[in-house]
Amino acid sequence: MRNWFCSAVFAGLVLCGNAAMAAPGAALDWSDLPDPSAQVFEDPYRDLSPEQLDDLLYVVRLRGRLQGDRGSEEERQKWQALLTDTEDALAVDGIDVDWLLDQREVVTERRRKAGTHGNPQFDGQTVTLAGFAIPAPSDLDGRPVAYLVPERGMCSHMPPPPPNQMIRVRLNGDWTPSYVHEPVRLTGRLTIDPSVQKMMVVDGLMPMNATFQLETERVETLESEADGLEWKQRAADRIRAAGNRKTGGAKASE
Repeated sequence: MRNWFCSAVFAGLVLCGNAAMAAPGAALDWSDLPDPSAQVFEDPYRDLSPEQLDDLLYVVRLRGRLQGDRGSEEERQKWQALLTDTEDALAVDGIDVDWLLDQREVVTERRRKAGTHGNPQFDGQTVTLAGFAIPAPSDLDGRPVAYLVPERGMCSHMPPPPPNQMIRVRLNGDWTPSYVHEPVRLTGRLTIDPSVQKMMVVDGLMPMNATFQLETERVETLESEADGLEWKQRAADRIRAAGNRKTGGAKASE
């Protein structure tokens, strides 16, 4: 009797495990994608006020002028006086200019890791994530491709997101985006697989730098056809108006 009970419990656990593996992917938020261990770091530039940061950049420019063979003697004396005044003002605020400038490469590397490293917890996992799809050229094997970004407008009229906030999506062929930034919810296997692909978007050639790749299993569109047509018309109107303003056309006042 005891052996039968143990066997039944074991079988139940196996069945539950298989059911869990077959369940739809865990719903993720975009904030889940960056590697948490790379997000917390010392960044002395983060504590500077806009005015202090502007003064620091001014110091860099003035030092660059003085290090080169530029300007008359009178101009160089003026630059040196401005440099001394600016460095003294920063020192009064407790800012060590030379130490801060020495930290540039260190901070740059920390920021690079924060924006590129993916969360290893979800590497190889089946997940569900909503975002905005950007059509892309198909892979060499003919598989349709898109990019998923967290906000509408990214990579077109807006800067691209950090790489760990962009996903290269290999679609299963049942669906492809009908326009740029079509809202969708995707389910599939997510892997950390960094890639860079240059492609034409609304504003021209854009490097699509993605930390992740998603092999789709299911696609859910989140917008009606009428909504999509309205969005495309608004985008076309904005592009046309911008072109008219640049060329001084009849609709420049729009």
